Amino acid sequence: MSKVDKLAINTIRVLSAEAIQKANSGHPGLPIGSAPMAYTLWSKYLKHNPKNPKWDNRDRFILSAGHASMLEYSLLHMFGYKVSMEDIKNFRQWDSITPGHPEHGLTEGVEATSGPLGQGIAMSVGFAMAEAHLAAQFNKPGYNVVDHYTYALTGDGCLQEGVSGEASSLAGTLKLGKLIVLYDKNDITIEGSIDTAFDEDVKKRYKAYGWQVLEVEDGNEDIKSIEQAIEEAKAEKEKPSLIIVKTQIAYGCPAKQGSASSHGSPLGQENIDAMKKCLGWDHAEPFFVPEEVKKHIAELQEVYSAEEAQWNELFSKYSKEYPELAKQYKEYMEPVPASVFDDDFYQFEDKPMATRDTSNMIINRLAAKLPNLMGGSADLGPANKSQMKDREFFSPENRKGTNVHFGIREFAMAAICNGMALHGGIVPYCATFLVFSDYMKGAIRMSALMKLPVTYVLSHDSIGVGEDGATHEPIEHLAALRATPGVYTWRPADGHETAAAYQSAMSVNAPSAIALSRQNLPLFKETGKGALKGGYILKDGGANPDVILIATGSEVELAMNAAEELGKENISARVVSMPCVELFEEQDAAYRESVLPRSIRARVAVEAATSFGWAKFVGLDGGYVTIDHFGASAPAGVLFEKFGFTTKAVVDKAKEVLGK
Repeated sequence: MSKVDKLAINTIRVLSAEAIQKANSGHPGLPIGSAPMAYTLWSKYLKHNPKNPKWDNRDRFILSAGHASMLEYSLLHMFGYKVSMEDIKNFRQWDSITPGHPEHGLTEGVEATSGPLGQGIAMSVGFAMAEAHLAAQFNKPGYNVVDHYTYALTGDGCLQEGVSGEASSLAGTLKLGKLIVLYDKNDITIEGSIDTAFDEDVKKRYKAYGWQVLEVEDGNEDIKSIEQAIEEAKAEKEKPSLIIVKTQIAYGCPAKQGSASSHGSPLGQENIDAMKKCLGWDHAEPFFVPEEVKKHIAELQEVYSAEEAQWNELFSKYSKEYPELAKQYKEYMEPVPASVFDDDFYQFEDKPMATRDTSNMIINRLAAKLPNLMGGSADLGPANKSQMKDREFFSPENRKGTNVHFGIREFAMAAICNGMALHGGIVPYCATFLVFSDYMKGAIRMSALMKLPVTYVLSHDSIGVGEDGATHEPIEHLAALRATPGVYTWRPADGHETAAAYQSAMSVNAPSAIALSRQNLPLFKETGKGALKGGYILKDGGANPDVILIATGSEVELAMNAAEELGKENISARVVSMPCVELFEEQDAAYRESVLPRSIRARVAVEAATSFGWAKFVGLDGGYVTIDHFGASAPAGVLFEKFGFTTKAVVDKAKEVLGK
């Protein structure tokens, strides 16, 4: 190890420890222990340009072990990203850009929000899939305009989480040779040694997944072996690589080295002083980067800038030789154009159809105009109708494919789509049954945190699932999705509203969850682009109706039928379709008042799901035709009748709230 390399590594260790000590909060052990591998990667192998963090052809680095955030912040500061020493000093403080776990969009150079363990590995699979597909689509002999690696750094904790196993299994199957995971194996988690909970042979497991597995026996000092492992990983083109780097947590801190107490608590100033002495750090000033390190990294910056300049020159020549491909490449990197959503996008045959079927029509209309639409299902494609016709499947033999067999891996599927969205150039979607959104919730939450336009296609949206029974009939799931900040949850009533759901999903910087019926629903002539406001008047009972019926999805038909029956008894009823609560709440007060006047307190919410969340719309005087218990196994029609989802039930509830 050269003198400057050792000095740079110790700079990372000391900076990380000092920032955590100043905050009196954080995880010093892993940043200190993994500093050699991270520095080696960043200084010698990572293709990046701090002067242009969004350069298309940069390598991606994902810190899956997000609790080691000070490792990444130290690297970002030292390598010239917009993370100042003041930002380092404000670690974990109010309004800082150095929060407790890395956040994409907040801190320059952070590729993915991480922290919930295992998701970083799964997202890295999505990055690698996006790179492989775009390379196949655009590269030509002599013009590798898409040619970069995805690196993830993980610890013992990530590899215990099931989502990392799901994603790693798929990565091996897909032979994603440009995915490299560095595993900081320090054998310590917050509760102590991993012996009692995680004594498996990770090497054998990952070999069984189809990965190349490499080992570095001394990750504390031997950066030559780390270099050799990374070079071997890059040389393997047919398999993703796991580099197991054996380290000691909090290496160099005599009282804390190898101890669980260094995992999630500051070291203490006395221990930091002892660590400095042990490491040979002779700089008394805190938060200090030696001049030798600054000079060394400044020299590296010239290399980074030159790499991007070479790519820019390559792309310029590529644009002249392949102008149509270059134009398409640039289009891939832009948001979905509004021209996609023309009048034909909203056209459907006037006959009853399940919204999973209208969804399939819309997906294929999008596919005809968006070549970078990419997605699939967790082995439920035939049931949730999520496959693009006339498109091939992504595979080791066919990287141009855009349909994806995710396998029965809901959580990993969602996290992988997050990675695709973060990479850029891909419009991702994924599909399963609504009831299985529980399995995906952690990744959906991350979509929302990162404001990623991932579309979640969630069919079999109610007790209409029927014979499959209570295990497959979602009850609380719409409420759970609506309770998640930043998620647009849709439950369309017909084809028109399904089209609106997809137009919205493709137009917002946020995830959208689209809940779709298994059973056929009528097409209403009154539905359409009005649904883009989230809630709107479908049937008006006059300027001052007696009662307002608020419904979603399959229950809109019930509300419309009930309004007609009430009219026969001289009770005027307004029907409000509310396919997306979040969008409705974003409308201005005047619009919301025009749809749901405060003066009309007689209101009924109609939805084949839990009543939870509807109180804010129906108020203290309102009523519910909902279901607050689990379902059962029987034909759908029987269940709707037995559980009270009938026209008569809605009519009776409306009369009840009116006191009639």
